[in-house]
Amino acid sequence: MTHARILVEGGRIVDPASGFDGTGALCIADGVVVSVGTRPDGFEADRRIDASGQIVCPGFIDLCARLREPGQEHKGSIASESAAAAAGGVTTLCCPPDTAPVIDTPAVVKLLNERAEQAGTVRVLPVGALTRGLNGTDLSEMYALKRAGCLALGNADRPLAHPLVLRRALEYAASFDLVVVFRPEDPWLRSEGCVHEGVVSSRLGLPGIPETAETVAVAQALPLIEQTGVRAHFGQLSSGRAVEMIAEARARGVRVSADVAVHHLYLTESDVDGFDALCHCRPPFRTRSDREALRAAVADGRISAVCSDHQPHEPDAKLDVFPETEPGLSSLETLLPLMWGLAAEGRLALSDAIARLTVGPAAILGLASGRLAPGAPADVCVFDPAVSWVPAQGEWLSAGRNTPFWARALSGRVTATLLGGRPVYLR
Repeated sequence: MTHARILVEGGRIVDPASGFDGTGALCIADGVVVSVGTRPDGFEADRRIDASGQIVCPGFIDLCARLREPGQEHKGSIASESAAAAAGGVTTLCCPPDTAPVIDTPAVVKLLNERAEQAGTVRVLPVGALTRGLNGTDLSEMYALKRAGCLALGNADRPLAHPLVLRRALEYAASFDLVVVFRPEDPWLRSEGCVHEGVVSSRLGLPGIPETAETVAVAQALPLIEQTGVRAHFGQLSSGRAVEMIAEARARGVRVSADVAVHHLYLTESDVDGFDALCHCRPPFRTRSDREALRAAVADGRISAVCSDHQPHEPDAKLDVFPETEPGLSSLETLLPLMWGLAAEGRLALSDAIARLTVGPAAILGLASGRLAPGAPADVCVFDPAVSWVPAQGEWLSAGRNTPFWARALSGRVTATLLGGRPVYLR
């Protein structure tokens, strides 16, 4: 495929991986970055992108986004959600294994890759199933999944049968140097809960999910991670205590990392008040102190990645009584403005905000992307921090309209996304 020579000029280039932060030119040719900051002698562009007054950074890497295909096309498709990803500046995303069929064979990995290539707007990295059919008992063919292209394995939000299965799974994954992704939640402590167990759940009469559902699951996994030496990642943390436990383990040399969903940096249990099903999320939104602890951990790097945890739903999924509605938010298109909002408020440096969306997740998976260095893949996001906008149905690209941010004014909007040097979104 022939790639155009592209010049992105006039913008503030921020590349946390190299520490570069300055106004200048970004030159791209043959799908890779040629130079950052200056324009080489003799470089003639086929296409120019004027980024004056805007921020130019690596394309975002999203560690958890459900595309709903195959198996739940009534909620979304690879085509629709890839378009939403590109509009949100995301160039690479990880798809959890709980599709239908489950991502537990090379054939399903191949199907996802083929459909992602047909859509052509985002790089999809399927996360393979840790157990066959996510049944929690029988280990998957991990080596076959790795050969098919899976860099990580997980059991989505399905529990394992007992700790011995977990130990054997971690040993097997470690032998192939695969990352194991945890969504820590003890199913018995969660029980039938649907919101954080606390003051709000008591007032509303809703069954609660205690913080210990998360911390007990983390506490069980950490000794086995340390024993087996596997590379492990805890996704979508919701409590400050879980962050502390993981940070303590990492200080001892345990190979573990963590991320948080961007909406957990904003919403709390109070947002569920009024039985707002758009705020029905799993893990649930917890206390203000938990939210502040998560923000602090993102700022200081104890949490090295922020994801969208994108879960598009059809309208009916949110129209039942609260406990019967389906949890999850459509969040690819709000990932950038919510992160920019934290930077604009001074809660973390701009370079750190971008790092949590780029080089942070890239390091977790061992990817060469997430940076704007010469020779790196030209995955690029250009966004205008001055644009103020309110999410509206007519401009929303995801098939899922389930966001609690409809009436909220957001700042920062993507104006261009390049995938391998090819424009896949231009506003």
